[in-house]
Amino acid sequence: MNQDVIITCAINGAGDTADKNPNVPITPEQIANSAIEAWNAGAAIAHIHVRDPETKQGSRRVELYAEVCERLHASNCDVVINLTAGMGGDLYIGPEENPTAFCPETDLVGGLERLVHIEALKPEICTLDCGSVNFGDNNLVYVSTPDMLRRGAARIKELGVTVELEIFDTGNLWFALQMMKEGLLDDNAMFQLCQGIPWGAPPDFTLLKGMVDMLPNHSQWTAFALGRNQLPWAAQSALLGGHVRVGLEDNLYLEKGVLATNGQLVERAVNLIENMGARVLSPTEAREKLRLRGTQ
Repeated sequence: MNQDVIITCAINGAGDTADKNPNVPITPEQIANSAIEAWNAGAAIAHIHVRDPETKQGSRRVELYAEVCERLHASNCDVVINLTAGMGGDLYIGPEENPTAFCPETDLVGGLERLVHIEALKPEICTLDCGSVNFGDNNLVYVSTPDMLRRGAARIKELGVTVELEIFDTGNLWFALQMMKEGLLDDNAMFQLCQGIPWGAPPDFTLLKGMVDMLPNHSQWTAFALGRNQLPWAAQSALLGGHVRVGLEDNLYLEKGVLATNGQLVERAVNLIENMGARVLSPTEAREKLRLRGTQ
């Protein structure tokens, strides 16, 4: 069991959740305030997406990321900023009779263009989605090819940003380990084991254990699952030696019928970890544990 646990709060994501829970932050001000709320509750890391304030949909606009970061830096909050670099991989296949007539919702750019805001802002951590996957039951495919990933990983390493490798299925992990062999990743690369997202890895504890067993020795990793599985996965992750992720990106409810805030979800995670006899790390301790820029 991990006795020194880092809590990441996934603040908002890019899914169609804003109309399902009014606590999902949309504007840069709301996102920054929600990250501060999570930090006050005990989160060391804030994993952040931005959204178009008018449409409420996920966005890649650099100025939105910049405003969130500026607001956090201007506060007394020392939370570790983890920016997604996963936007720009959405390919909506056209209808059966013309699948190459891609739907207008498609937002597909190359691996380096997905890093424009990372180059501009150089957060301490950014994500890299380590493979393509069917998303949901319609024609949405998230596209992240080996060529895109190799280019993205190499550029993130050049920038000196710690990479969090998003693992949606076992093949994603296989390829992440291949990138390690090829020297494309720094030795403090983090692993995020993502389960319960249709149709990636299912929320199965035996599968989680299998993926953990594939990780290099002394890796820093976290696992999460969606919805009502969020807290069980937090417990299982800590028990297997990992860290914890909670937040409105993955789960909208505190309990059945009760909508959550990010602060409430982090409080639940803190209580769980401490009741298991472990300790929740501060942002300063998390930076040292993860060997983030300036602490290595």
